[in-house]
Amino acid sequence: MYSLLSRNLKRNISVLHKLRISSTFIMDDRKYNSNCTRLQGKVAIITASTEGIGYAIAKRLGEEGASIVISSRREKNVSNALASLKEYGFPVLGLTCHVSKEEDRKKLVKECSESAWDKIFEVNLKNALQITQEVVPHMQKRKGGSIVYVSSIAGFHPFQLLGAYSVSKTALLGLTKTLSQEVAADNIRVNCVAPGIIKTKFAEPLYSSKEVLEKALEPVLLGRLGMPDDISGVVAFLCSDDARYVTGENIVAAGGMPSRL
Repeated sequence: MYSLLSRNLKRNISVLHKLRISSTFIMDDRKYNSNCTRLQGKVAIITASTEGIGYAIAKRLGEEGASIVISSRREKNVSNALASLKEYGFPVLGLTCHVSKEEDRKKLVKECSESAWDKIFEVNLKNALQITQEVVPHMQKRKGGSIVYVSSIAGFHPFQLLGAYSVSKTALLGLTKTLSQEVAADNIRVNCVAPGIIKTKFAEPLYSSKEVLEKALEPVLLGRLGMPDDISGVVAFLCSDDARYVTGENIVAAGGMPSRL
């Protein structure tokens, strides 16, 4: 099972090497027999998964019985994450993703160039669709699967300095709704998680000083930053059979931040 998955990824999922988005794909593979956990016998492909939310998701799904495939744009990051995850004893494979130079995501909407908008939408939306198109045929052969995208609370409540990013995350919510209808007949579920302000490198400017943090937490009912593990549990639920009747949903995990479009 494990080596077969590796060959299939290298041959058929070449688009994975273009990704920087975080998404999770679960496929049935009953050849693997782990402990009695709810993701037993499943393979999880997690993009952008060597740190932060992606890493926490990989760890959680592995702990619940899944065989894990992680990815990152830097080989060193993959190696470090791979070594760390292997210590937990579950099957894990690492792939290096090659991505282009990161665009500046801190410009106001009116200052964001057309090329920057194009790049952000390519990474956050188009690449999500492309990797899905590559993975779905494998899920169809296995008579089912679960796809979980990671959007953002910014998709519901745009952040001032992240205009293009916020719009792209809103579009990802729509992609979730659309794809869930297209693949439901194949017993494939498509859902999305929208994290709030999570303590990761990406969100560091929001908690780098006491004043900024206090301002950022004003709309958070729980009054604290989220942690990557707060998101991984939601993803694990959506990937499991406990969510077998859940599809087309956008679940907000943001400590009570406003989340209406």
